[in-house]
Amino acid sequence: MNAPARAVVELPGDGLTLRADAYGSPEGPPVVFFHGGGQSRRAWRGAASNIAAAGYRTYTVDLRGHGASDWAADGDYLLDAFGRDVAALIDTFDRPVVLVGASRGGQSALVGASRRPGRVALVMLADVAPLLRDEGVDDFRDFFAASAAGFATVDAAADTLAEHLGLQRKSDVSGLEKTMRRGLDGRLYWQWDPLTVSPEFLNPPSESLALEHAAARITDPVVLVRAEHSTIVTDEGEALFRKLTPQLEVVLAKGVGHMITGDRNDVFAETLLDYLALYSPLP
Repeated sequence: MNAPARAVVELPGDGLTLRADAYGSPEGPPVVFFHGGGQSRRAWRGAASNIAAAGYRTYTVDLRGHGASDWAADGDYLLDAFGRDVAALIDTFDRPVVLVGASRGGQSALVGASRRPGRVALVMLADVAPLLRDEGVDDFRDFFAASAAGFATVDAAADTLAEHLGLQRKSDVSGLEKTMRRGLDGRLYWQWDPLTVSPEFLNPPSESLALEHAAARITDPVVLVRAEHSTIVTDEGEALFRKLTPQLEVVLAKGVGHMITGDRNDVFAETLLDYLALYSPLP
């Protein structure tokens, strides 16, 4: 079977333009993928291509301030802003949409979907819960801080990834450069607005409250795919999620941890087709 053709499209956010890759027939039920903080839409391309090959219309979206999407002119990268983008995007579809989100993208999907009841067929979240382990978030804060000045080489960026996030250092890091941009100073930077990783936007108390409200408000189906080795989602966080969202289903992704720049999220979507058959079946 040939891989579905990919097209770059523009989608409306809340006052800015989001850019996405679209796969499959426009007539297929829509499935929209949102990456995690520090990633880009490339993180979901494998899953999106596979789901499109099954007959769905899939979109992998760059969040505001990431990849090729617009940076926020007002510097607003609070979770509420990402949620408004998702809600605006949902409004562009004339049928219920499936949302799949990893980390920050999952949080955004949960908040946005909770504001559009009945317009969402399913929300599948990769390692996202209303209550996050703040010590785990510290690892990402340290990584973002170490990345702020950019890197002289791709190898230096790979070293920082491995050092701060406990990842295995890959011998071939040539693909990592695709997730970076060249600054005017000649150094390499990750493809995000530096403001997106400012400390005030990384798991502030208001964010947990917003997630709890969204989890309690959402009435559409929700599936949590929890990473077996997550440093972010805990048993306590899962228990709170189940309490707030009675319809929640939980699936364990064995052998994987939380995701960050350069990773692919495809493993989190291995069971997605099964859930699509239940909640957004093909005609």
